[in-house]
Amino acid sequence: MHFLSHKIEFPDVSEASAEGLLAVGGDLSSERLIHAYRNGIFPWYENEEPILWWSPDPRFVLFPNELKVSKSMTQIIRKNTFKITKNKAFRDVLEACAQTKRAGQQGTWITDDMLEAYVKLHDLGFALSVEVWQKNKLVGGLYGVDIHNGVFCGESMFSKVSNASKFGFISFVQNSDYKLIDCQLHTKHLKSLGAKHISRAEYLKFLLN
Repeated sequence: MHFLSHKIEFPDVSEASAEGLLAVGGDLSSERLIHAYRNGIFPWYENEEPILWWSPDPRFVLFPNELKVSKSMTQIIRKNTFKITKNKAFRDVLEACAQTKRAGQQGTWITDDMLEAYVKLHDLGFALSVEVWQKNKLVGGLYGVDIHNGVFCGESMFSKVSNASKFGFISFVQNSDYKLIDCQLHTKHLKSLGAKHISRAEYLKFLLN
C-alpha cells in the first residue's frame, strides 16, 4: 500500500491492486486533483475513511459515437420535457448527488471536503455541471472533471423524477465534442447507454493524446 506525502505525486498506476486501489492519504488540493485525473487516477472514499485513490483496470468508458438512445428516450427528448443548462448550479448538483440514496451504499462518498474541493476545481474551470430543470425546479443533473484534453471524467449524477438524469446525460453527450466519457466503474445504467470496458493502458493513451 502506498501512502502519499505532501508532495504532489503518485506511484505508477501499474502498482494498483486488483480492485484498482493505488494509494492512501494526501489531500484534495486542486493541484493534486488535476495531477491525478491527468494520470488516470481519482479519489473515492467514505466519511471517516482516509482519502483513497483509484485507477481501475479495466476502465468503464463511453465513446460518444457509440451512445445508445432508446425509442422511449428519443420521444421524451423530442417532447422537450426538460430544460438543460450547464454550470448554472454546480454546488446544488453536488449536494443533490450527495443526498441521493444508492443501492449498496450506507452513506455518501461525496464528503464535505470532497464537495468543497470540486467547487474549487469548478471555479478554476476544471469541473462542470449539467442541470436538468422541470417547471423551474432542479430535478436532475450530473457533474464531472474536464482537464482540457478531450476526456470528460464523470463523477456522479442524480434524478428526482423519472428519466431526468438520463435526459441530462444524453443531451450532454450529444452536444459536446469529447472524444471519450470516463464512467470509471461499471453500472447497468451506463452500460444500457453504450458504455463499455477498455484496458487502463488504452484509457491512458486517450489522456496523453
